[in-house]
Amino acid sequence: MAPAGFLWCVAALLVVRGRADEHEHTYQDKEEVVLWMNTVGPYHNRQETYKYFSLPFCGGSKKSIGHYHETLGEALQGVELEFSGLDIKFKDDVMQTTYCEIDLDKPTRDAFVYAIKNHYWYQMYIDDLPIWGIVGEADENGEDYYLWTYKKLEIGYNGNRIVDVNLTSEGKVKLVPNTKIQMSYSVKWKRSDVKFEDRFDKYLDPSFFQHRIHWFSIFNSFMMVIFLVGLVSMILMRTLRKDYARYSKEEEMDDMDRDLGDEYGWKQVHGDVFRPSSHPLIFSSLIGSGCQIFAVSFIVIIVAMLEDLYTERGSMLSTAIFVYAATSPVNGYFGGSLYARQGGRRWIKQMFIGAFLIPAMVCGTAFFINFIAIYYHASRALPFGTMVAVCCICFFVILPLNLVGTILGRNLSGQPNFPCRVNAVPRPIPEKKWFMEPAVIVCLGGILPFGSIFIEMYFIFTSFWAYKIYYVYGFMMLVLVILCIVTVCVTIVCTYFLLNAEDYRWQWTSFLSAASTAIYVYMYSFYYYFFKTKMYGLFQTSFYFGYMAVFSTALGIMCGAIGYMGTSAFVRKIYTNVKID
Repeated sequence: MAPAGFLWCVAALLVVRGRADEHEHTYQDKEEVVLWMNTVGPYHNRQETYKYFSLPFCGGSKKSIGHYHETLGEALQGVELEFSGLDIKFKDDVMQTTYCEIDLDKPTRDAFVYAIKNHYWYQMYIDDLPIWGIVGEADENGEDYYLWTYKKLEIGYNGNRIVDVNLTSEGKVKLVPNTKIQMSYSVKWKRSDVKFEDRFDKYLDPSFFQHRIHWFSIFNSFMMVIFLVGLVSMILMRTLRKDYARYSKEEEMDDMDRDLGDEYGWKQVHGDVFRPSSHPLIFSSLIGSGCQIFAVSFIVIIVAMLEDLYTERGSMLSTAIFVYAATSPVNGYFGGSLYARQGGRRWIKQMFIGAFLIPAMVCGTAFFINFIAIYYHASRALPFGTMVAVCCICFFVILPLNLVGTILGRNLSGQPNFPCRVNAVPRPIPEKKWFMEPAVIVCLGGILPFGSIFIEMYFIFTSFWAYKIYYVYGFMMLVLVILCIVTVCVTIVCTYFLLNAEDYRWQWTSFLSAASTAIYVYMYSFYYYFFKTKMYGLFQTSFYFGYMAVFSTALGIMCGAIGYMGTSAFVRKIYTNVKID
């Protein structure tokens, strides 16, 4: 009963929501509407955020209301809601009213001046609708600094629901030491025709995400897919047919003619092509993890297409964590079955490495950045309870489900049913031209897959690192499908040329040639940082490059697994259709 209760608590932590009017999104006339103050931080550093009241702002006189992190995604994204103390009631206009007074001593003025110099702005929430406002501004010479002291709120309602919120900052007051500054607000309610379901549409940017460049990139990628599929089809239908004809002719020769004949090509390595890869434990763990990442990506994109996840704080991250935990059997199944087929005996060790490979990478990066966040007193610093929750999910959800998948994989598809026998003694690998070496193939293999997705990478990066809401998940699904097809086609072509050069080390080559896409994505992230953003500072820079490294590595593992699975089917197919002595 205790484990079941614990799992229920973990699931509740992921998806539970509190009970309040702002969660039901319906109000009675004169009913209280809560204005939450979230975070404040530099405009150019989106992830460098601090609690709103870390600046010496003052709050209203109303009794404080506590807020707890409703989902794991909220806690991980640094959402820190604090009650503003402002008295706002549904459909009840408020004229300009002073709600507090700031005593502008030297430390207080210095804090505001620093914030204005660094273009600080803050975020608020009313009924889950985000509102942004700027702290202040400097004059043209940068000598005098001004604070916006008047929050002018205009709230639109449709029936008993809030559908629109706008903030106008007014009351520019010069920051003079040892003076008092009065902070004020007003509320104007207006009827709106916006439907409740469409109230987030104003935050979307169709002119950016549905630009013709976006459509052109999809069309360009489709052309690349057609070309590559045609190339692979030509290899399969024409080149292989000639190979089969040549090998069939060799079967009819006597031993003397065969010895004098020109034997070469992929048939010659039939006794070694299904030899277990080097380091099978790590290899099978990577393949299992890649299959799981693909499953998570596919499911989360479908959920995002069906549900508007951007309307709930942290819901995308919470959904990804939940789906990742739920798809752990996929990791165990593919990793465990591959390890068994390659003759591995330390299956428990393989299961642990497969289960914790991705979580260890993500958590290691997060905990490193967390130390910097704690030093900066940023809202991104993870609470201890959140760390414990993540560890509990790894040990009590991911690991048991991975064990189930591993046992199923070993029993259902763990038998090595290869079409060719494996020779006892490995065949020596002949010398070949430099461009046929596995290292060269690996470096070149990621260029075309990266070329098919790099435009989409720009839109994804902009939505995450800048102030855009990504909502065109249909585009993302198309790009994922295109990436899979291009990756499989490229790795099949690379593997065919490698085997034709009588080099049977195709397993790692197929994985790494597809995974090298990650190198190009990470290189592109450097270009994006220096030429497309104005980020600065240790915290934001480490956050950017740390999580871009995690993203690129996960993408590389996924592409590598896709490339290997497609190539494995290709290799098995061609060796099944040829006669082997």
